[in-house]
Amino acid sequence: MNIEYPKEIVFKCNHCGICCGDTEQKKRHILITARDAQRIAHYTHQSILKFAYPVRGKSPYIYEMQKDSVTKKCLFHLNGKCKIYSHRPLICKFYPFQLTTEHEKYTFKITSECPALHSLDAHCEGEILSERYFKRLLKVAFAELSSGDVAKSPR
Repeated sequence: MNIEYPKEIVFKCNHCGICCGDTEQKKRHILITARDAQRIAHYTHQSILKFAYPVRGKSPYIYEMQKDSVTKKCLFHLNGKCKIYSHRPLICKFYPFQLTTEHEKYTFKITSECPALHSLDAHCEGEILSERYFKRLLKVAFAELSSGDVAKSPR
């Protein structure tokens, strides 16, 4: 499997919520797959259109999470916590990284605005992210997208 990922970085979520909504610098698009939407709808006992709206041209994502009109955060981000954390969307599981694929090469890129991501030489607390960590993320993606959105599963 051809995988590229950031080396020598440390991550420990500080629960700042930047990933959960808009900031002055960036409008956040929390995109969700059909499977994400169904899982969240089942867990929350809500129809999908109560928390998301359809989007086009963002495959494999077909919905975008709605945000609170006042806080500009995801509807499920309440009192500094994710109320659906164990059922959160794939894009949230990947944060602070984005996965791109091209010709069976999987590339994880850093989402630069996350304040909880540091270089190894910064001597910060947290998990040192290794190839194993990124392979686990990739397996999560294949499991989530097993409906044919991704051609092959990693071995």
